[in-house]
Parts: sequence; C-alpha cells; structure tokens
Amino acid sequence: MQLANQTILISGGSSGLGAATARRFLDQGASVIIADLASPDVTMVEGHEGRVFHQPTDVTSEEDVRSLIAEGENRLGPLRGAVICAGIAHAERIVGRNGAASLDAFRKVIEVNLIGTFNVARLAAKAISKHEPMADEERGALVMTASIAAFDGQIGQAAYSASKGGVAALALPLARDLARHGIRVNVIAPGVFETPMFDGISDEFRDSLIQQIPFPHRLGHADEFAALAQHAFENIMLNGTTLRLDGALRMAAK
Repeated sequence: MQLANQTILISGGSSGLGAATARRFLDQGASVIIADLASPDVTMVEGHEGRVFHQPTDVTSEEDVRSLIAEGENRLGPLRGAVICAGIAHAERIVGRNGAASLDAFRKVIEVNLIGTFNVARLAAKAISKHEPMADEERGALVMTASIAAFDGQIGQAAYSASKGGVAALALPLARDLARHGIRVNVIAPGVFETPMFDGISDEFRDSLIQQIPFPHRLGHADEFAALAQHAFENIMLNGTTLRLDGALRMAAK
C-alpha cells in the first residue's frame, strides 16, 4: 500500500514515535487521525491543513476510539491503517524496599499498553474491513508497538515487559484473524530511542544504555521508527511478524 491519499490512524501521535510517524506519513501524502489525550504540535499541521484530525482520546475507552474513527473518516476519508504507539512506562521491583510491587501500577500499564493497543487495533480493523479492497485484495494494515523489553526485560520492568510481550504475541494471531479481510498486521519492537519517555532518565543511565548498543553507537531517532512503519505499509509480504529495531542491542539485567 502506498501512503499517498490514504487515511491512517496514529495513536500516541502527538509526541515521540507517534508524532514522528505522523509527520513522515503526512510528508508521503497521507491524512492522519491522531488518537492522543494531548493535542499535536501546531507545526505538524502547518502545510498539511485539512489532512490532520485530532480529538482527545483515551485509547482504553471504546467510546473514545469509536468516536474518533467515525469523525476522522467523516472528515478525511476511509480508514486504511493504524500505527499504534500510545504507551506508558513504569519501573518497580516485584519486591522492593517498600514491600510487594503495586498491583494498581501493574494493572495500569497493562491497561494502557496492551488493552489499549488491542482496543485501537480491533476498532480500526473493523472500520478498515468495510472498505473496498485495493491492489492484491489488500484493504489495509496495522502496525503495533512493542519493545525489546518484551524479550530482554530488565530488573524492575515486569509490568512494562509483560505489556509489550503481550503486544508482540498479538502479531501472528491478529494477522491470521484478519487475513480474510485483506488486512496485514505487524509489530515493531524498538530498542532505546530518543523520545519523551527517556527525558527523565539520568545521564549516567543514558550513557550505560548507549554503551550496550553494538551499532550504531547511539540512541535511535524517532524517524527511524517511522521509516520502518512506512515500509511495513508498503511491503505487502510483511505480515504477522515482530521486527526488532535496536542496533543489535540485547539488554543486560540492569
């Protein structure tokens, strides 16, 4: 699928990986529906007037996501895909100085990262399935965001790793479920990227992460994630898989 003249939903599209993806897709001629509680930066809209739609959206809310898709399609045209980036992080040992880990915090991470991803995926897929097929009988594509923490979870990452492992595990069953509708499903598992999620970390921790990356010897750039998301839309043979984007990083325990 070429992105030009297509409408794509991007959750978490107001910052980080989602914002970089929205900008890249707009530059390719797509229209974007942004699912985010925060509004996108005005610079994203400049030069792309009439091709960006946003309304405050909680990805865990069925009502919010349904409303966003309905109004987005009304304004921008039939939905052909989604890039699902919305997520939160949490670090806590299962038994720490203050006792057992917070169950509420664990539940919240699963709710946003895993259930929120599935909620957007299922409602986007339903909308896409209603439209006429394009070349090769394809109707659209979904790209979900996991993390290398799904495979290399560090100390304190139980909640985050569990949520992202769940996302990675969705790739194949969703691809098989949606094959009869001509909808492809892939997952990107990024390593350590320069995003707002890393703004609060210490220079010492940042440097320790960089030292572990074989090549390139730096944090990832958000547009490199966006470029892979674009390729996942354009290459019709890419389906049902999780793609690590990590510079060969295999994270140590801490």
